[in-house]
Amino acid sequence: MVGCYVLTISDTRTEDTDTSGRAIRDLLAQAGHTVTGHALVRDEPEQVAALIRSRLTDRTTRVIITTGGTGISARDTTYEAVNALLEKRLDGFGELFRTLSFHEIGSSAMMSRATAGTVGRTAIFVLPGSLAAVRLAMEKLIVPELGHVVQQLDK
Repeated sequence: MVGCYVLTISDTRTEDTDTSGRAIRDLLAQAGHTVTGHALVRDEPEQVAALIRSRLTDRTTRVIITTGGTGISARDTTYEAVNALLEKRLDGFGELFRTLSFHEIGSSAMMSRATAGTVGRTAIFVLPGSLAAVRLAMEKLIVPELGHVVQQLDK
């Protein structure tokens, strides 16, 4: 059982319309993991970074999963905000995610800047806002490896 915090980053979603954040929480719970909290913030890099930094001090949270803000539009700044915090990058996550996405949506998968990495003993996964992308990442990549990722961070 891994403690996970879920952060939705969106200028347009509300608690009622946050289907991606809700799906992440549901999939974590179904897999036996604990959701230590969740929030929804605007795509403002300072807000995103501050919230993530505050969660890094919570010892019950071992994984932070974000959804939203990974595209290439002017308002998509999540990648920059999180990437600046990462100490180690898990390049394979983004590579695998885009490969799997390519098989589902074609060449537009190249525009996703989904990424992952670590800060201290916490893993951070940065997912697109689309519900289909969240389900793909959670079901094929994150949930199957979550325990192993945390075990490696404890070494």
